[in-house]
Amino acid sequence: MTSHPLDPLTEHEISASVLVIRQQAGLDKSAWFETITLDEPDRTLGPAGASERRAYVCCYEPSSNRTYVGVVRIMAAELESWGHVPGAQARIVTEEFALGAEMVRADERFQEACARRGITDLDKVLVETWSAGNFGLEEEQGMRLAYCYCWLINDAGDNRYGRPIGNLHPVVDLRRRKVVRIDDFGVIDIPPDTAAIRPTENLRSDIKPLEITQPEGPGFVVDGFHVAWQKWSIRVGFDIREGLVLHNISYLDQGRPRPVMHRVSMPEMVVPYGDPSPGNFRRNAFDTGEYGIGLALDALELGCDCLGHIHYFDVCTHDWQGNPVIKKNAVCMHEEDFGLLWKHTDAVTGKARTVRSRRLVISSICTIGNYVYGFYYYFYQDGTIGVEVKATGIPFPTAIAKGEVPEYGTIIAPGIQSHVHQHAFCFRFDMSVDGDHNSVSEVEFNTPPIGPANPQGNAIEITERNLPSEAQAQREINMASARYWRVSNPNCLNTFGNPTAYKLAPGSNALPFLHSESSVAKRAAFMFKHFWATPYRADEKYPAGWFPNQGEGGLGLPEWTKADRSLENTDLVVWYTLNFHHLPRPEDWPVQPVVYASFEWMPDGFFSENPALDVPPNRL
Repeated sequence: MTSHPLDPLTEHEISASVLVIRQQAGLDKSAWFETITLDEPDRTLGPAGASERRAYVCCYEPSSNRTYVGVVRIMAAELESWGHVPGAQARIVTEEFALGAEMVRADERFQEACARRGITDLDKVLVETWSAGNFGLEEEQGMRLAYCYCWLINDAGDNRYGRPIGNLHPVVDLRRRKVVRIDDFGVIDIPPDTAAIRPTENLRSDIKPLEITQPEGPGFVVDGFHVAWQKWSIRVGFDIREGLVLHNISYLDQGRPRPVMHRVSMPEMVVPYGDPSPGNFRRNAFDTGEYGIGLALDALELGCDCLGHIHYFDVCTHDWQGNPVIKKNAVCMHEEDFGLLWKHTDAVTGKARTVRSRRLVISSICTIGNYVYGFYYYFYQDGTIGVEVKATGIPFPTAIAKGEVPEYGTIIAPGIQSHVHQHAFCFRFDMSVDGDHNSVSEVEFNTPPIGPANPQGNAIEITERNLPSEAQAQREINMASARYWRVSNPNCLNTFGNPTAYKLAPGSNALPFLHSESSVAKRAAFMFKHFWATPYRADEKYPAGWFPNQGEGGLGLPEWTKADRSLENTDLVVWYTLNFHHLPRPEDWPVQPVVYASFEWMPDGFFSENPALDVPPNRL
């Protein structure tokens, strides 16, 4: 049995929840399980709210085309709540991907379309069933629709996306398990075979061994899913949809644990592509809300994905029949050297002290189709929390006719183009800076005109503006003013009489290149602001709503914030959108070197002085 209310569900708990649903939910035999995950206790209820383990369950019933959700009281073996969600389509699960591809390959119309392209061995054809989105087409209403993309696997067998089959898009009704139609927009020559992803010849011979050792063992202490590292205390969690989750983050300051955040997750990401041509305009994957990050986590390998003295966390997922599936090594944790932490040299005496930085890394990697995403959380000795996304994998390849110049992308290999697109990751931070009563503000800098107050033209004005309500806290990055945001506790003052605070320091980012009336813009409106803040509500978890698959949009953050609720001295949630803008290069083929996008939460008046003064210099 689990020992903490926030621990991920165990095999036994998943099986017990499935049994309750099968016996008490009134579903027919066609129903399958989209999600069985921990129903996290509402922390506002205190210990009473965490007294019993519960599971959140979502099922889809094809016979009625209905999506149901509810909560199971696990120990009591009772269904606490259960109901149909009108108009909702459950996420597309792994088994549906396989089912859709199988149906397409067996379809005579598809076989004929392949034959027109000289393809006779359908075992070498990859068919991917993507969510079709919602474009208001009458003939698609009422279907559980998937729009497919196709590739011919390269001869080496290591790149399923090696040879895109242009303009061929089967359309599948996953509910009725039938191919609705074949969208064929014209034959394009199959691109020539591409370079192998895993070459065995002409490999570099000048790579020398690099060993990382910790002869005295790691500096962290693990108790179940709780981690103590130096002055940090963190609880590792997991969710089928969000993947890696962190809970109860606090820092030990002079013997006193000080809370910083209740919960951290990445509850939505969307990847809109910029080609408006038939077939391609539908590509806008909501990888969290339509497919699920947790189900796509890799089983990590020592020496490859992680290096050093590693601690792995296993988690339990499930298949669509509700059978538990253990995901080994789903979360990786290790320490790493990070260069200088601080240094001072006395210019007169020549005496110096150099202190090296060490950070704790908690990470997971997921593979969703052609792309691979690494999600990394860094904890530093000075109280900083870093967040980084590492993107690799294969840029989405599309065939292009010989001699054609791509209008919305670049040529990355002979006969292959890849379109401009964006990866927008929305992170959710349930804040608790020195407690649950926080406020939010925006800090900017300005150059005043030359005059009596600025005679030499070197003055830099500092402006901090309170963001008292949701409408005023919808903000964008502004490089011209070096803008950042602060979450402070007006009830806790530091040595200088100011509220203790953490600041969100943005890194690289972009805004969406989407028309506001486009389908994906309506469904992913959170993309249009980098920063949002809302008062905490236990059911406000997903910035694009609970069910974005084939949804019309307008849900999530744009819906909640219409109330323009107060953000002053209250329980706050901050949402930050990290947008990686990507025009692929030839250097991204046949597999993309990792690109990095990051930001940080930094203590800003949270401490009275540098909290890392007590870090000793490294021993030689």
